[in-house]
Amino acid sequence: MKSWKNTAEINLDVVYFNYRQGYDFSQHSEVYVWDLDKTYLDTSIDSLKGLFRTIFEKSLTKKNVPGASELLKSISRTRKKHFTESDFPLFFVSASPPQMESKIAEKFALDDIAPLGMFYKDNLRNLTPSRLLFLKKQVGYKVQALMQLRCHLSADVRMICFGDDSESDAIIYNLFSDICARRHTPMVLERLLEDLGITNAQIEEILKLQSLVPIQDPVEKIYINLATDTDPDYYNKFGRRTLATYDTFQVALDLVQDQRLSLEELGVVLQALEEKYNYSTTQLVRGFEDLIRRRVIGLSSFEMIKNYLIERKKISLSWSPKFEPLREKIVQNGHVYQLDGLFEPWVKTDVNYLNDFF
Repeated sequence: MKSWKNTAEINLDVVYFNYRQGYDFSQHSEVYVWDLDKTYLDTSIDSLKGLFRTIFEKSLTKKNVPGASELLKSISRTRKKHFTESDFPLFFVSASPPQMESKIAEKFALDDIAPLGMFYKDNLRNLTPSRLLFLKKQVGYKVQALMQLRCHLSADVRMICFGDDSESDAIIYNLFSDICARRHTPMVLERLLEDLGITNAQIEEILKLQSLVPIQDPVEKIYINLATDTDPDYYNKFGRRTLATYDTFQVALDLVQDQRLSLEELGVVLQALEEKYNYSTTQLVRGFEDLIRRRVIGLSSFEMIKNYLIERKKISLSWSPKFEPLREKIVQNGHVYQLDGLFEPWVKTDVNYLNDFF
């Protein structure tokens, strides 16, 4: 059997599989970074039982987070149509072990998903009494993986990031943003990384990688799937850039607002959720209304999406939300950054990573 070590790049516990050798990743001005477990696949690897069950599970029996594969393909089709891209700039960062790579690759092939590269965590090396704690510690691993990826991307790249609420992904993506933007002095950053439980070897590598990347914040948007029912208000501490969502339809709605997804492809995601995953129309419309209540969807996008849902006979002509949508105030290149009357920052530059409440 061919060992995964023969085709991977290994740096501490970060294992990277490059699926496009010789490919110029810097040609893409916008890339998509997706977590795997509970964001794309409906799996759990944060316990020994869950880890081993996931390792031995066949690719055919692996279940998707509802609508995730359809959403990815819809984004890809939209980009290829409007940006004439031949390749969808997609990367996965997973805390799954690299021994799963062949099965995950089979699963992607079944789903017609073709990432440019993927990171795995060499987690089986933590199956010793002295290292069991590191099975669940993902911050150091994922930040290092993101920094490695950043080294291969363009100087002004924008990253659309997807994670969930089970592995500190909101902390990871925002911390990665801070590191790239140099929001902390080296001394403060090193102390913060220590306080977050990151090992000395990982800290040394992260600081080295920081010195290799431009002083620029590459993170454009962060979507967090509420897989464990975390209160979405918790994510207000990170700023409006970080959006907690209950399902892929809410993600799709926000992507439509930012012109990263077409209305036609929104319909593809909606249909998949209804027909393949038994979501009710009422449930999906409530998700739309929830984003209006949380002041995510602006007035122009609301009217466009409402008319589309009326056309699809998902809502009636007389339907109206319980909350009045706010007008868009700051829009750049079709992306909505602020609504009228809201003063919360898009990105909070002084996030308290060590306290859950502020």
